[in-house]
Amino acid sequence: MITTLLVANRGEIARRVFRTCRDLGIRTVAVHTDLDADALHVRDADVALRVPSYLDGDAVLAAAKEAGLADGGAIHPGYGFLSENAGFAAAVTDAGIAWVGPGPKVIEQMGRKDAARDLAVAAGVPVVPSYGIDEDPATFAYPVLVKAAAGGGGKGMRVVRAAADFDAAVAAAKREAASAFGDDTILVEKYVERGRHIEVQVLGDSHGTVVHLGTRECSVQRRHQKVLEEAPAPALDDELRARIHESAVALSVSVGYENAGTIEYLLDASTGDFYFLEMNTRLQVEHPVTEIHSGTDLVALQIAVAAGDPLPFDQSGLRFHDHAIEARIYAEDAFGGFLPQAGTASVVSWPEAARVDHALESGQVVSTSYDPMLGKVIVSGPTREAARRALVAALDDTVILGLTTNTGFLRVLAAGEEFAVPGGVDTAWLDRHDVPAPDPAPARAIAARLWLDANTAGSGPFAADGFRMGAPAAAPVVELDEPAVPVARVPAGTVARTTAHRVELAHQGQRYVFDRPDASADHGAAAGDGTVVAPMPGTVLDVLVAVGDAVAEGDVLGVVEAMKMELALKAPYAGTVTAVGASTGQQVALGAELFVVEGSES
Repeated sequence: MITTLLVANRGEIARRVFRTCRDLGIRTVAVHTDLDADALHVRDADVALRVPSYLDGDAVLAAAKEAGLADGGAIHPGYGFLSENAGFAAAVTDAGIAWVGPGPKVIEQMGRKDAARDLAVAAGVPVVPSYGIDEDPATFAYPVLVKAAAGGGGKGMRVVRAAADFDAAVAAAKREAASAFGDDTILVEKYVERGRHIEVQVLGDSHGTVVHLGTRECSVQRRHQKVLEEAPAPALDDELRARIHESAVALSVSVGYENAGTIEYLLDASTGDFYFLEMNTRLQVEHPVTEIHSGTDLVALQIAVAAGDPLPFDQSGLRFHDHAIEARIYAEDAFGGFLPQAGTASVVSWPEAARVDHALESGQVVSTSYDPMLGKVIVSGPTREAARRALVAALDDTVILGLTTNTGFLRVLAAGEEFAVPGGVDTAWLDRHDVPAPDPAPARAIAARLWLDANTAGSGPFAADGFRMGAPAAAPVVELDEPAVPVARVPAGTVARTTAHRVELAHQGQRYVFDRPDASADHGAAAGDGTVVAPMPGTVLDVLVAVGDAVAEGDVLGVVEAMKMELALKAPYAGTVTAVGASTGQQVALGAELFVVEGSES
């Protein structure tokens, strides 16, 4: 019997696990770094212990022992960090602590794409056609995908469309894989142009039972990073769905799988063929849609299996319910190159008519030290269309002020005609299409009304009522970033911050900031054409110029990194570097002036 549980993770997944533990009467233990000392997941736990890093397995295990987990305790790894670290899982079980996940051997086998591929072949599961890394690339049928054998999340992946580009792509993938996973082993596979990403949630116990909990679709991706997920996967005929289910269970049985896991497949939309991609030996970020669709609590089932209990059902005992969709809220400017964002979330309001797994509250500082995901908005409905409409409504009611998020981008996607078609979006759709930013005019008109109401008299001789002698009343105009006619009334539910010089509000999920033209004295002059500012908060990786250097247009001045995204800062035109405000290793804020280039005389 598990009486105490430590989550070796942070943020929304730690809070999610603690929620189930409270329902089960299990004592909870959080770990945290100095940066997270007052985080929501820390306040949710019964006990909180400091660790120097969430990746420090020895420190996490020491905290578990300090909290008394060696007697009826368990560690849940969440996802990311230590969740698929076979060595850490072995250290936990060797210490007499229950591990909420599959055993170390299975993690090791299935955590590597090359080993997992061999096991899939042995189990009769179809795999993507592949090539040897040492084969002559001139003999490959292009396009191909080169990808890291270790890890996932889109790291160490490159699509190659011609033999001439192969060596450079492999070299880049190796560098990225070595940096992200400490392993630069690369696989080469056929690249499916119009593929759909289909997953099967599996669950096994220590008594020989393995079941599937249905499919998920995660095809809405950007550069292999999932954006929207849903369960069940739509637009699959019954025979194809059954074959995918059977394949996932067969592979799980063949490796003696225990606890929760996910088998990922690539479905070729043009042929209907499906191929094994990889297995995730942990809980997935998108697990809530499966919980809603299957009517289960996956965390409770994980804990029960870790305690040695048999599953409370077999395959015939499972019943499936509503369609569910999840949207991931990230601190990023999706309409500005998807650059990471940071700052203080001054106002946070999550939708009431949705399940929200989050770790963000008003006044919280969002840094670039950890993953940019702030929360997940999950909805359901009796049909996919009902769920889609519910998601649009929920994103309309999601408000985060103080920093930019991708909420408005998600709302445009969810409301778009492409996503409205079941199975209509393939994994590369977002990489081929630019999603249009919403028109700011409606938000500007609301902002004008908010500013007018806050900064003018409501009645009397100075009221802004548009009164004119001998003529109909004129519509008032407010000078924001451009002139705007205020709406008659502010829509219900609008959340905003208004000052004499600025209005910040969220409209249909998108954050807008409108500055009045006379506000420059308060907010600082805009950077000149020759000033190069930090496009995202992060760390300066390299400074390549010094004051007095001559540069050509497009020359790289320096490199900034945040959340594993690197961005080269380039000279806007030919000239001379007159100021350098950056140094290698320096932490910089969004908009910090890093370089100044003075143009050459014509």
